[in-house]
Amino acid sequence: MAYVLPGSEMSLFSNSRKWVYPLHIRGTFSTLHKFSSAILFAFLAVVPWLRWNGRPLLLFDVPARTAVIFGEMFTASEGIFLLILLLLAVFGLFFFTAIFGRLWCGYFCPQSVFLINVVMRAEHWIEGDRSTRMMREKDGWTFDRLWRIAAKWSVFLAFALLASMSFMGFFVRTEELWSGAGGSTTYGVVAFFTAVWFFDFAWFREQTCNLVCPYARFQSALVDRQSLIISYEVPRGEPRGKAAKERGGCIDCHKCVTVCPQGIDIRDGFQLECIACGRCVDACESVLPRIGHPTLVRYSTMAADEGEVHHWITKRNAVYGLLLTALLSALAFNLNAHTLVEMMVDRAPGNLFIDDGSGFVRNTFMVQVADRLVDDGTHTYTVDVEGLPEGSEVLAQPIVVGAGERSRVPVIVRVPRAMAANTVPLTFHLHGADVTVSRETTFKGPGAAE
Repeated sequence: MAYVLPGSEMSLFSNSRKWVYPLHIRGTFSTLHKFSSAILFAFLAVVPWLRWNGRPLLLFDVPARTAVIFGEMFTASEGIFLLILLLLAVFGLFFFTAIFGRLWCGYFCPQSVFLINVVMRAEHWIEGDRSTRMMREKDGWTFDRLWRIAAKWSVFLAFALLASMSFMGFFVRTEELWSGAGGSTTYGVVAFFTAVWFFDFAWFREQTCNLVCPYARFQSALVDRQSLIISYEVPRGEPRGKAAKERGGCIDCHKCVTVCPQGIDIRDGFQLECIACGRCVDACESVLPRIGHPTLVRYSTMAADEGEVHHWITKRNAVYGLLLTALLSALAFNLNAHTLVEMMVDRAPGNLFIDDGSGFVRNTFMVQVADRLVDDGTHTYTVDVEGLPEGSEVLAQPIVVGAGERSRVPVIVRVPRAMAANTVPLTFHLHGADVTVSRETTFKGPGAAE
């Protein structure tokens, strides 16, 4: 007999596929899921089109290794931002999972949002309710079943394409992407994600959460007795059956099972496959309160189920909170130091100084300018040096840099030999149309070398 993973409804050895037919349900948490889903849909569909002072609100240009966030450009040299954001994501995941369990999975994850609000709704609209779809499956491959499958697959393919294009809008300018001006690589990536999403909608579905997603596997290490989970009240619910109706126990109607998009039975206890979407809560609330008893399935904690006091903040959560506060402070500090133009001044490799034989000692500096202005033009910058002795010369040409690019040019500083006996502190100033950047360095003379 083939082994079937709990909730996955798929045999590992026989390659059988038992479909999950979730029953349509209305209730408090189903309505809440609609609002949270609307936020995700709006984010995907609207944010790539938004502009801030004429610049993209959010754009990650992978080939150029730049990111535009709220109109500000960040380059690959600012890797500290990527590190801080990754740490924020990790510890934010730890923090919110420890408190709220898998609410991300149930209400904001694209997989569950698309499954519940696109796949399930399309099937309910085209193929009918749960019992109708199951009857059609028993009837085999009839024409009626075939055209309905073709229709829903067309919806899946169209939405997969729209979702992939919207997702790609975070990496390629929408004007270029939707006008057909994108490159072959761009549309190749869109085609790849379209195929992946279509495969997920048409066949893989809940197995993504049950078999592939790593979050379900390590969430058991993140949740504790104080974490919010979907819970079944065993003491009052058991034993099940029609006789339990009078005492408010489980009447074994199976509605909490038939509405579950993951195909699991919440009455079996805490399970990794549960995405905490709350549909089983709505199902139980649609049955038991009508016969005068409170629901048996609800959001709770293991501690509360055992009669202990529930604490939202524990020692572990407090540590996570302090780490998040520190990371947010570091992010704010680095954002405050972020400039639209970055200048780096390095001494040219080779001799520390050169006595050019004409009464001057020369130092050569390499000035690198990174332009983070987000537009389609070029910008011209000039360099001057502060702190030079009288009679010194600076040989520097204007620096022309394209938007989002960088340029590295030599700047020669000549100091009269009589004034270059010691180390001379200098300040390089870079001047542009709307910005001035300064960097400190030193001039080295013969006295400093001896």
